[in-house]
Amino acid sequence: MKTKPQILFFRYVFAIAVAGCIAMGINGCAGTKIKESTGQYIDDAAITTKVNAKLVEDPVVSALRINVETYKGVVQLSGFANSRAEIEQAETLAKQTEGVRDVRNDIHLKK
Repeated sequence: MKTKPQILFFRYVFAIAVAGCIAMGINGCAGTKIKESTGQYIDDAAITTKVNAKLVEDPVVSALRINVETYKGVVQLSGFANSRAEIEQAETLAKQTEGVRDVRNDIHLKK
């Protein structure tokens, strides 16, 4: 049989564990600071797909080494390229894509 102090100790530990789980659950469900509507998300996904398709079709650009992300119409290109011409071509193709407001080119030359 457990003594009263042991029971109180286990209740205390249990209460702290439950409070910790609740705090982690609330924190995990918290929204991000970035707000984007469903429509905007779909538009951005469509832009990303169009840019990727153009990169795949182009003979100068190696689409496998270039990552494309879009947020509110702004396309970010990242990754590595074999030449400056490849970097410039990827940027040009992205800028020519319908719906693109701006392009941030973070593609680096492969060394």
